[in-house]
Amino acid sequence: MTVLDRRRFLQLGVAAALAPRARAGTPLRVVVAGAGIIGASAALHLARAGADVTVIDRTGPATHASRGSFAWINASWSKQPQDYHSLNQAGVAGWRILQRELKLPVRWGGSLEGNADAAFEATLAGRVAEQAAWGEKTRFVAGTELAALEPNVDFSGLRQVVLSGNDGATDPVASTRLFLDAAIALGVKLSYPCELTGVALTRGRLSAVQTSRGDIAADRLVLATGAAADAARRFADFDFPQRDAPGVTAVTVPMPRLVQRVLWLPGVHLHQRDDGRLVVGEDDGPPQNEAHAARLAGRPDGFPTRDIALEHAERMRVAAQRYVPVLDEFEVEDVRICWRPMPLDGYPVLGASPARPDVYLAVTHSGVTLAPIVGKYVAQEMVDGGLARSLQDFRPDRKFVATTGH
Repeated sequence: MTVLDRRRFLQLGVAAALAPRARAGTPLRVVVAGAGIIGASAALHLARAGADVTVIDRTGPATHASRGSFAWINASWSKQPQDYHSLNQAGVAGWRILQRELKLPVRWGGSLEGNADAAFEATLAGRVAEQAAWGEKTRFVAGTELAALEPNVDFSGLRQVVLSGNDGATDPVASTRLFLDAAIALGVKLSYPCELTGVALTRGRLSAVQTSRGDIAADRLVLATGAAADAARRFADFDFPQRDAPGVTAVTVPMPRLVQRVLWLPGVHLHQRDDGRLVVGEDDGPPQNEAHAARLAGRPDGFPTRDIALEHAERMRVAAQRYVPVLDEFEVEDVRICWRPMPLDGYPVLGASPARPDVYLAVTHSGVTLAPIVGKYVAQEMVDGGLARSLQDFRPDRKFVATTGH
C-alpha cells in the first residue's frame, strides 16, 4: 500500500468514526474547548446543524489569541499555495455573509501592502498577477491614485504598493461575542472559568469531558484551544509540531479618521475601526536574550507593567509615524501579546485526531480570516460525518515541513 493509499484508508476510517452516534431522537452532544473566535464560530455552526453544544474556556471569551489579533480579514498574495488561498477566500466570503446576519463590526475597503525590497519586486509582481487569476481584486497602485486612497499616508520609500480590494478588518473581541450570542440564542451553553482537565472514555469512545467544574456528558470534543501547545497531546492522544509566533498589538482610544484601509507596511501594520480605534501591530518578535526568554516562558498575554506595555506601544507609534506623519501621539487603551496558533508549516490543523477520532483539532493561524469557514466545516464533518475535500491538505496526519510564511 502506498503512503497516499494508506493515508486515504486512514481518512476513511476517521470518517466512519466521525459518523454521528447520538442516541436515537437526541442531538449529538459536543463540547467546544476554547471560546476564542474559532471556538465561537464552531459552536454557532454546530448549533445551527442541530448539535447540543457546550462551550468552555478557562478564562472567558476572546481572552487570548483572539483578543490580541490584528484581525485582518484577507486572502492576499502571501496565502500560498492555491488550496490554502481558496480556503482563505472562503473565509472572507463567510465574513460577508455572517456580517449581514449577525451585524458584525467589519470595516471593508481593502488593504494596501508596501514593499521596499528591490530584490522582491519581480516575485511580488508574479504573485499579484497570480492572485488576480485566482479571483482577487488586486493590483499595483501608485502616484495620485495612491494619494487619493490614503491622503494621510506617506508611501515614499516604497517600491511597490499592492491594493487588495476584497480585504477588511474586524474587532475580534466584539465579533467573537456576537458569534457566541447567536450561538447561545440557539441553546448553546457557555461556561467559564472552566478548564478542560481530561476526557472519559467508555469502550474506547468519548463519553464525557472532564473540567474544573465537573464532568460534561459528550459524544465529541472540539479542541479550539489556540496556541496551547500540549492540548492535542493531553486530550487527543496526538501531537504535531508547532512553533512560537508571538506578536504585539496596541489598540488606541477612539481617534479622528486617519487611515481608510488595512496598511501592511515594512516594520508595522495598522488599521482603524469604524469606532475610531486605531490598531497597530508588529511581527518582529521579542529580543533574543535570556531576560525576554524567561519573561515569555509562560506565554503571557500582557506585559509585566503598564509602563513596559506603553513603551512597546510608543515604539510601534514611531514606526507607524514614518508612514502616517500626523500620528504624533495617541492614547493607548490596550497592548497585548498575541500567541498565534502556529503549526510548524504555518498551515491549519483541522480534523479528527488519528488516535482519538471523537476529538476534533481546530488549530490555525489566520484564525480570524478562517473562522467562518472553519466553523462551517467542523459542523459539517461532525454532524454529517463526511470529510470536506477542501481540508484534505490540512489534516493532522500530514507531514510537517518548517516554513516562515502564511
